[in-house]
Amino acid sequence: MKLGKVIFVSAGPGAADLITLRGARALQQADVVLYDALTDPALREFAPQAIWLDVGKRGFCDSTAQTAINAALVRQAREHRLVVRLKGGDASVFGRLEEELLALAEAGIDSEVVPGVTAAIAAAAQTQRPLTRRGHGRSVSLTTAMTRDGELQAHKSADTEVFYMAGRQLGALARKLAEAGWAADTPVLVVSRAGCADALSSEHQVSGLAAAAMLHRGRPTVVTVGAGAAPLRAVRKSALAAEQKPLIDSHQPRVKTLTD
Repeated sequence: MKLGKVIFVSAGPGAADLITLRGARALQQADVVLYDALTDPALREFAPQAIWLDVGKRGFCDSTAQTAINAALVRQAREHRLVVRLKGGDASVFGRLEEELLALAEAGIDSEVVPGVTAAIAAAAQTQRPLTRRGHGRSVSLTTAMTRDGELQAHKSADTEVFYMAGRQLGALARKLAEAGWAADTPVLVVSRAGCADALSSEHQVSGLAAAAMLHRGRPTVVTVGAGAAPLRAVRKSALAAEQKPLIDSHQPRVKTLTD
């Protein structure tokens, strides 16, 4: 019996129109779709011909066990030509993609991964806060605030740190950030349900991050800390200061400054 193929489609966060064209085309050809809880139901319009199976992966809620999802993928690929595994955000970012790829590889089933928009990128776009900033925002780190053992961790390993799955721990995260070396007045941006019509964002400093807890309670949340969280006006002021350093004019024996 010829085995089918599994395509991992990254649906993006929130609204259905954040999916890529390649992902939408894969859905249009699917026989079966195994979908996560946070994917937009409107995506069904791309695959009305397919069988849709809810595998319910969602933080802090009843979820389908990962082993059961792995087994379902293998089983469906043995029975159908094309199976789509629909994941929220980008499948490669905290999507437990590796475990599912390995299960398919061990069963001899071909697979493909379609990239997508991850929540950190959606939050940056929604709030118009670029994750990288010229001159002082050259590195970005994406991390889960909670470890596999349920321990809350924070680091200072990049100019901008984006923490996933931290919405229930904002007060504790503030303390961990301070312990990691982030200054009390470091800008912090909190965005919940990034990419959705009802997205919320709020600005804070590390010392006052706990104040965001009630506003974003019960909502999928990403927390951006550092250069990528700074308001554009602060970035512009910093950039101007750097550009206005005195330069020597080789034709005139005087000092001048650059202006806009």
